[in-house]
Amino acid sequence: DMAITLSVGERSREDYECWKKAGADRYLLRIESSDPALYASLHADRTVQTRIRCLNDLQELGYQTGSGFMVGVPGQTLNHIAKDIIFIAERNFDMVGIGPFIPHPQTPFRNAKTGDIKVTMNAEALIRLTNKNAWLPATTAVGSLDKDYRVDVLKAGANVIMPNFSPTD
Repeated sequence: DMAITLSVGERSREDYECWKKAGADRYLLRIESSDPALYASLHADRTVQTRIRCLNDLQELGYQTGSGFMVGVPGQTLNHIAKDIIFIAERNFDMVGIGPFIPHPQTPFRNAKTGDIKVTMNAEALIRLTNKNAWLPATTAVGSLDKDYRVDVLKAGANVIMPNFSPTD
C-alpha cells in the first residue's frame, strides 16, 4: 500500500519495464526544454528526442509520470517557455514541476541570472489551466530565493507543498 516513485534519469524501456514489474508506479523526469537547441545547450551529451522517448515509454508503461522545466535557464526565451507549456499540456502528465533556475557557483552557469519568480508563477498558473488534475508542487527552488515564495506559488496554481528538511549546518 505504498507508492514507489523513481527519478533516476534516462534509461532504456527495458529498465522501466523491470522496475514497473518490481512495484514502481511513479517516475519523475523533467523535460527541461522541449526545444532541441536549448536542450542541447544544457545537456551536451544528450538529445531532447531521447528524453521524449523516455517520457513516452514511462506513460505507455502505465507509470504516473511527472515532468517539468526550469524558468530562466541561460538562453531561454518566453517563446521557449510557451512551447514547453504546450508540450506539457499535450501530454497530460500526472505531476508537473516548475521552478526558477538558480545558478550554482561550481557550474559553467555560475554567473547567470536567477530565473524570474513572476514568470515562474505565470507559467505555474498556465500549467494549472491546461492540466487541471496534475499535481503541481511549490518546489523547494521557489523557497530558496530572496524570500520563500511557496505560498505565492500555491496561490498561482500549485497544489503540493515541498518542504525542505535539510539540516542547516
